[in-house]
Amino acid sequence: MFNYIKKLATIDEFKLLKEKNKKIVFVFSASWCPDCVMLNNYFEESISKFPEIEFIYVDRDEFPEITEALDIFGIPSFIAYRDNKEISRFVSKISKTQDEVEAFLKKI
Repeated sequence: MFNYIKKLATIDEFKLLKEKNKKIVFVFSASWCPDCVMLNNYFEESISKFPEIEFIYVDRDEFPEITEALDIFGIPSFIAYRDNKEISRFVSKISKTQDEVEAFLKKI
């Protein structure tokens, strides 16, 4: 899933990526999640519209400590950072449409 964006490998990598001086969005998901599968159907097209943003896939089952620390209980969810500061989030248990995701990304 999301094989067109980089997958997070370690917690240390998460910390380093947040510190980058550019916009970065962490996409929290899991292969068993039906709403995440729906997102995967259009997400590659959506992110192509935002080349200035770096996207990182975070498998919530591999990094439960990150999802818990960030209060992410529903997936798919998105958290945007710049300069180690959270600048926006789209976190909910509700399925997300392509229009909703792109509207979120436009606000970053």
